[in-house]
Amino acid sequence: MSNDIVHYVEEPSQDERVLAMLIYLLSFVTTIIAPLIIWLLKKNDSAFIDSHGKEYFNFIISYAIYSIIASILIAVFIGLILLPIIAVMSFIFIIIAAVKAYNGEEYVIPLTIRFIK
Repeated sequence: MSNDIVHYVEEPSQDERVLAMLIYLLSFVTTIIAPLIIWLLKKNDSAFIDSHGKEYFNFIISYAIYSIIASILIAVFIGLILLPIIAVMSFIFIIIAAVKAYNGEEYVIPLTIRFIK
């Protein structure tokens, strides 16, 4: 798993850390649009923002898949347990990722499939 973490030569600037944090925090208001705008506008300027943008969108795709599967499993009642667990995990992991981004750290969200590399 350590292969997924990018190590930077320079520390990310305050602006980079704030924008990376906003990728996660603005997802509570608009799941895709605001994080996508920040990532697309700044990914070529900052490897730190690019890394957090990729992590966020891998997370969203992965957890959407998990939620769809859990929704289907409602037919056999397992989904009734899984959906709230997925929701709580998503909330907690977004908060942790926002704090890590603001601190200038990398964070690999657990159970995330690497669609975007």
